[in-house]
Amino acid sequence: MGILELLLLAVGLSMDAFAVSICKGLRMRKADLKSMAICGGWFGGFQGLMPLIGFLLGSLFAAAIEAIDHWVAFGLLGIIGVNMLKEAFEPEKCECTEEADLSVKTMFVMAVATSIDALAVGISLAMAGNVNIWAAVSLIGVITFAMSALGVKIGNIFGSRFEKKAQMAGGIILILLGAKILFEHLGFL
Repeated sequence: MGILELLLLAVGLSMDAFAVSICKGLRMRKADLKSMAICGGWFGGFQGLMPLIGFLLGSLFAAAIEAIDHWVAFGLLGIIGVNMLKEAFEPEKCECTEEADLSVKTMFVMAVATSIDALAVGISLAMAGNVNIWAAVSLIGVITFAMSALGVKIGNIFGSRFEKKAQMAGGIILILLGAKILFEHLGFL
């Protein structure tokens, strides 16, 4: 997997955290650097950690399913992408009546919830082969940190205008990457 594909993957994975960060920013009177760094750190850290865990788990049984690994990668990325698209069309979940909660407990739960898909992507990366996992997790973590911090500021300034579009873009990117992995293994690309 090349750098452009890893970059697209990182952007796609960061969209859930970006959308949640926009919602956090909506609830803030003022989005300062500290709150942006808190959201970026939690979301970026977990988005970087979960694919590594998934990659290690996927590597354990990659040899056993080598004949169908491209289908597994395609299926996992496709399911995650379709789920993101489905969420983009659901009614708003953000209730902006109280100040944003940046406590450890809340941020931990939100970071885990937004990075579960990254765990599955890590498994897909193990199935895809020829992936520099350290470059992948670093890029995913850094991009998610930046997108989350930016999401807090955007939410604070512009409101929820970009939240659904971000989820849609992320879903489409993940579906296309899954299709690319499948088509490469089938010899179409």
